[in-house]
Amino acid sequence: MHDTIIRDVTVYSGRSWLPHRDVVVDAGVVTAIRDASLSGGGGTDGSGAYLVPGFVNTHTHMQQSLMRGIAEGTPLLEWLLAVAEDSVAITPERAYTATVAASLEALRSGTTTLVEHMWPHPSTEVHDAVIRGLHDTGIRAVLGRGTADRADPTRRWGFDPRLMQPLTDVLDHVDELVKATADKRISPAIAVPNPRSLTPDGIAAVSEFARCRDMTVMIHLLETHTDDAMCREHTGVGAVDYLDRHGFLDDRVLAVHCVELDAEGRSRLAQRGVGISYNPLSNMRLGSGIAAVPEMLAAGLHVGLGVDGAASNDTQDMLETMRVGAYVQRAVNKKADLLGFDAMIDMASGGANAALGLPLRSGGVAVGDVADLTLVRFERDFACLPVRDPGASLLTTGTRQVVDTVWVDGEAVIRDGRSTRVDEEGLVAALREIR
Repeated sequence: MHDTIIRDVTVYSGRSWLPHRDVVVDAGVVTAIRDASLSGGGGTDGSGAYLVPGFVNTHTHMQQSLMRGIAEGTPLLEWLLAVAEDSVAITPERAYTATVAASLEALRSGTTTLVEHMWPHPSTEVHDAVIRGLHDTGIRAVLGRGTADRADPTRRWGFDPRLMQPLTDVLDHVDELVKATADKRISPAIAVPNPRSLTPDGIAAVSEFARCRDMTVMIHLLETHTDDAMCREHTGVGAVDYLDRHGFLDDRVLAVHCVELDAEGRSRLAQRGVGISYNPLSNMRLGSGIAAVPEMLAAGLHVGLGVDGAASNDTQDMLETMRVGAYVQRAVNKKADLLGFDAMIDMASGGANAALGLPLRSGGVAVGDVADLTLVRFERDFACLPVRDPGASLLTTGTRQVVDTVWVDGEAVIRDGRSTRVDEEGLVAALREIR
């Protein structure tokens, strides 16, 4: 926990931009937002800068930071088979490097929390390496431990058998991860590849385990039509019905993608309190389609923003994802006033926080918030100038280059656009050696 004052900054709070404010942080919490004329000096100079909540990237696969460009131009199932080969071959050393690279890239675009969806993997050393990487960068994380109990080498009705292990062993390992992260900014969770990867008995076991521990369960759901087609072929019902009939859906479930989620499915997930992770760039890159986000919000669903892994998005840039996430909805709905800055920053900083067990957040920075904050200086990229409306500028022109300082728990983990914890030159050298 760290104490600081961010002096004379323009802060986004209560859905308004408040100029000349001091933001006071005590023990990792925002304790005051006050007139800068009361400042006694010290702290971080925020003059000319803008302060916003840190972003919560609700979905990524950090190991894919070593897989950029893999199987480009192929449909999802073919792409998954290519990704699987690198996933099988991952070593603890590569897992650590991938984690540090993905986390640092995320932090440098203003992300303060990563929701990591790991593939199932039997190696405890790989998981330990991921935890070390997250801890070393200082980012907050919800770490989803990959879980599946139905194997299928084709990936159509099950998961890659080379990465499978008994479900009881997986759940025991999740409990070990809880103990291993007790003093860190990491919250373990369960990550299910898709509805096809769990048997009915597996669904029951995972759901009971998670509910007893008030733990998040994340699952890829209806990214394409395959989930529905396979569930109907093998069970006679669609993917949402299959999960719901076996008691899977509740308010600690995060459903990722939901491109093919229909009106009935939206209603069902809203009734169960399920959170949604919207991943616009990945869905475009893989040709999966466009999630019906305005309809999801109208149905009462809580929608967060996700970047997805670097093998299907290519970067971990939340600013780019926020902009494209708004623009693609405007295009498909033919409405220029859809999903403006206020809506998108709520989505990017707290839209699915309830399902993730994170503090609720909307409307910007508020007293009592955890001090996960991002300081932006538009002059770091002249293409963002002049600034007529800070929110419009951040949404329409904001780049990673304008992110100056990022605090997690009140600790400045990025200053002047660079990590305060990681040897960036050493990281670049390690990445260059990877083939």
